[in-house]
Amino acid sequence: MRIAIPRERRAHELRVAATPDTVKKYKGLGFDVVVESGAGLGSALTDDAFAAAGAEIAPDAATALRGADIVLKVQRPLLAGEGQIDELALLKRGAVLVSGLNPYQAPESVTAYAAAGIDAFAMEFMPRITRAQSMDILSSQSNLAGYRAVIEAAAEFGRAFPMMMTAAGTVPPARALIMGAGVAGLQAIATARRLGAMVSATDVRPATKEQVESLGATFVAVMDEEFQQAQTAGGYAKEMSAEYKAKQAALIAETIRKQDIVITTALIPGRKAPVLVSDEMLRSMKQGAVLVDLAVEQGGNVEGSVPGEVVEKYGVKIVGRINMPSRIAVDASALYAKNLLNFLTPFVAKDSPGTLAFNGEDEVVKGTALTRGGAVVHSAFAPKEAPAAPVAAAAPPAPPVPAASPVPGEPPATPTV
Repeated sequence: MRIAIPRERRAHELRVAATPDTVKKYKGLGFDVVVESGAGLGSALTDDAFAAAGAEIAPDAATALRGADIVLKVQRPLLAGEGQIDELALLKRGAVLVSGLNPYQAPESVTAYAAAGIDAFAMEFMPRITRAQSMDILSSQSNLAGYRAVIEAAAEFGRAFPMMMTAAGTVPPARALIMGAGVAGLQAIATARRLGAMVSATDVRPATKEQVESLGATFVAVMDEEFQQAQTAGGYAKEMSAEYKAKQAALIAETIRKQDIVITTALIPGRKAPVLVSDEMLRSMKQGAVLVDLAVEQGGNVEGSVPGEVVEKYGVKIVGRINMPSRIAVDASALYAKNLLNFLTPFVAKDSPGTLAFNGEDEVVKGTALTRGGAVVHSAFAPKEAPAAPVAAAAPPAPPVPAASPVPGEPPATPTV
C-alpha cells in the first residue's frame, strides 16, 4: 500500500504528518511512502531528509495523492471552495484518511468523506484508554500548547517571571493563574514554575487538586462539601448549584485581581468555549497583566479575545494566538507523526506486510472511525433512524413484540461535562 503525506495548506499550519524517522518505520513495515515537496519545511524537515529516509518526493499534491491508499494529514483536507485546490477530490475512492478532522466545526466535511468513499479516521476522537495514550494527538499537542502559552505570555509581559535580588533592588516574582488543569493546563503550570513564577490554578474537578499541588502550585476553589462531590465515577464534572457557582465566581474574581499572567485552557468538544474571564474581571486586573486564551478558536475563554490577534483592554493584553502547537512546529510534528505511526502499526497485516487490516471491533477503530464504505459510521454524526409512523386509529391493535434493542449508531447517554 502507498502512504501519501501532502503539504498542509490551511492558514497558520506549519506542522507535517510524518517525519524522516516515521517514514523509515513505514518503509520497514512494507509500505511505499510519497511526500509532497516542501511538506516538512515549516517543521525544519527538508525534501532531502525525507528522500534519505526512503520516501519518494512528489512535485505537487495531485502527484502525491494519485493512487495513495493511505493519506496522513495534520488538518482536514480542503473541500471545493475552501482553497486553491480541492484536496478531497484528489483522494481515490476507498482511500484511508488519518488526520485531525475537526468534524464538530465542519460537519459538512463528514458527509463529503462518505460521498467520496473515503474511510476517514478523526484522531482527536481517540478513546482515553491506557493502550491508546501513545496515539492520542490531543494530549501530545495540548502538552506543547500549554508550554508555548507560557512562552507567549512571557514574550508579551513587561516584567521578569522569577524573583531577582540585585544590588539595585529586588524584582518580585510574577503571579500566574492557570484556569483548567487538563494536559495543557498542567504543562502550563510546570513551565511557569520553571520560569520562577508563583503559580495558582483552578479546575472544576476535585481530582485535579492533587495534580496541581504536586507541581508546586496552589489550588484555588471553594472547598465545601458540594465541591468534594463534584465529579462522577467516570471522571466527568457534575453541574454545580447556583449558590456554589456564585461563591466560586467571587473567589476567582478576587484571585484574578492579583495576577500578572492568566492562561485559560477550557474547551468542550462540539460546543462554544465557556467564558471564564469576564469584562468586569479584566477591568479589575493589574496594568500590564497578560492573558493567553488557548480556546480563542472556539469562541474564547476571555471576553474580548480575538483569534490571531493580541488586543489590549484596560491596560491588559489578551493574546489570541491561532494554532498554538504549530508555533512550536518541530516538536509538534515529531510527536504528532509518532501518534499516527502508533495508531497504524497494530493494524498492519501480519501475513501481508505493507497492508492494513483494521479490526472494526477494536476500541481505537470504533472511537475514531468517521466514515467507512461510503457511510457515516460515528455515532455522533451518523443519521438517526426516523421514528415509526403512528398506527391509524381504525387499524386493529398490533400484537405485542419484544422490547427493541438500541438503535445502531445511537450514542449512549453521557453525564453532563
